[in-house]
Amino acid sequence: MGARPLLNRRLDGLGTTIFAEMSALATATGAINLGQGFPDTDGPEEIREAAVRALRDGRGNQYPPGPGVPELRQAIADHQRRFYELSFDPYTEVLVTAGATEAIAATMLALLEPGDEVIAFEPFYDSYAACIAMAGAKRVPLTLRAPSFRPDLDELRTKITPQTRVLLLNTPHNPTGLVLTAEEQSAIAALAVEHDLLVVTDEVYEHLVFEGTHHPIAALPGMRERTVTIGSAGKTFSFTGWKVGWVTADGPLVAAVRTAKQYLTYVSAGPFQYAIAEALRLPDSYFDSFRADLQRKRDLLSDGLRAAGFEVYQPQGTYFITTDITPLGEKDAYSFCRSLPDRCGVVAIPNSVFYDDPNAGRSQVRFAFCKKDDVLHEAAARMRRLAC
Repeated sequence: MGARPLLNRRLDGLGTTIFAEMSALATATGAINLGQGFPDTDGPEEIREAAVRALRDGRGNQYPPGPGVPELRQAIADHQRRFYELSFDPYTEVLVTAGATEAIAATMLALLEPGDEVIAFEPFYDSYAACIAMAGAKRVPLTLRAPSFRPDLDELRTKITPQTRVLLLNTPHNPTGLVLTAEEQSAIAALAVEHDLLVVTDEVYEHLVFEGTHHPIAALPGMRERTVTIGSAGKTFSFTGWKVGWVTADGPLVAAVRTAKQYLTYVSAGPFQYAIAEALRLPDSYFDSFRADLQRKRDLLSDGLRAAGFEVYQPQGTYFITTDITPLGEKDAYSFCRSLPDRCGVVAIPNSVFYDDPNAGRSQVRFAFCKKDDVLHEAAARMRRLAC
């Protein structure tokens, strides 16, 4: 095949995702998987039944419309108005995608050209790096540092150059649990307007805020026409395998993203789209109880991790806890996570893989708490062996 590498050089060094690696390790060892972020229980029974009805009624069993079924696009628009007083035309300003991951990919491929720069919070979800690379652009990290993980907005300003095209935000933030304040959002918005930048904001954990309030940056002055907001049903309704995500944005931005998206999956999750349309219309009591239940699980696992000797950075949102392993006499998160299944039968994720500079998060480990109570209790009990 010649000397040229088979893999596109833009993807050099990315390899298998850490989530696949650690989930395979959990399967191979029989360890409790607190690594990959998926619940171990399904979401509301009425929503699962809505998917069954759609299957039986023949709704979505064939190709649905490319932008998404009208019922779901309308429900997404209604959701944005209901929770944030944001108005979007369901026909021209809403696009349904194969989960948030495809939304991120389509957005990066649509909006970026080789040589463009993307400023993203570091640590960043690993698909951000891959999608920016596939677009031929350059990622520029803004490092969030323990213990608060607040963004340094003065540093952000210094990172903006004539090549900067996109500010890529994630709030609530995976993996740190940071929730941007209204003041931080306003400062970021002012920079975007001043420098005429596009903003892509990943808000898949919007309904999992335990401290503070979720503030969509698209609602701020001058931001609607320059912001692509990404949402997802998987995290909010605990049906991650359905892969139903979406984009809301000004019409020209949605048209650009749709152009790229149609050559990725074209369409997906037909019957599930109808079910998620119903899910988005669940009463406030569902969203409130869902958030309260996850906050309780957060506190349960946080207490267990502290008892095991970890330094715990209490997350304001998401369903992940970032910890530091230094108090355990450990220094390297990746090695620690590779050995953890054998040492105590638990799998976690090393945050170091989410940094361009692995030393920045070298001793940080992420745990998912979207699990049954008995699983979290057992995981905490197993990890207490580390403190012995």
